[in-house]
Amino acid sequence: MSELALTRTAAAARTAPAPAGPFTETLTMIGRCLRLSRRNVEALLTSLMLPIILMLLFVYLFGGAINTGGAYVTYVVPGVILLCAGFGSATTAVSVSQDMNGAIIDRFRSMGLSGASVLSGQVAASVARNLASTVLVFGVAFAIGFRPHAGALAWLGTAGVLVLFILAISWLAAGIGLLASSPEAANGFSFVVMFLPYASSAFVPISTMPTWIRGFARHQPVTPVIETLRGLLLGTPIGDNAWLSVAWCGGILVVSVALCTVAFRRRYR
Repeated sequence: MSELALTRTAAAARTAPAPAGPFTETLTMIGRCLRLSRRNVEALLTSLMLPIILMLLFVYLFGGAINTGGAYVTYVVPGVILLCAGFGSATTAVSVSQDMNGAIIDRFRSMGLSGASVLSGQVAASVARNLASTVLVFGVAFAIGFRPHAGALAWLGTAGVLVLFILAISWLAAGIGLLASSPEAANGFSFVVMFLPYASSAFVPISTMPTWIRGFARHQPVTPVIETLRGLLLGTPIGDNAWLSVAWCGGILVVSVALCTVAFRRRYR
């Protein structure tokens, strides 16, 4: 190799940008996923309008026929929030599946991006969408008569439980998207997650349900989360629901992240 070629190689090495670190990669992927969400106008409008429609639907169509011992809007708010999070998880599962079944992941891997940063971007966009829908639910609820009795600490606790639940369910959706053979299959598998709030204390007291379903309704992850949110917002006793909700969400989060790690490595080893 000539002296001129060696000089040019050394100069190129000095001017080449340093490899991005994991934090920078993750921020880049978060920005990408948020831009994709913003450009998908139909899905964005659905995720923002759905909370409003569901809140009005349950309160004004079903609320008059359901006796919860108080205003139905006060009872139903936590359930609508978690139901919207379930619908949002379907969007996340489909987005991850679309990435996995397209050529974009191969392009990212050729650029040295890790699977963790790609999936973290999808999860962060899911959390952002769900938090926006949560704000809308509270806004509509206040407009139609929701009056919580929570202080500052209770509101902080409510925010913490909601973020933990949304984070856990978003990682679970990412795992579903990785395992599904197509975006359509990912959307179908997510139906199980969307169904859980219905078979819980979200919309009716468990005591009004048939005996055969009460055991499931009491011992599934959504019920303790809802009862914790109700207790924090309305000042009612929480009992064991606080640590049960944290245990359920933490367990789902840990298992889902491990599942995503293993599934991504097996798919692209």
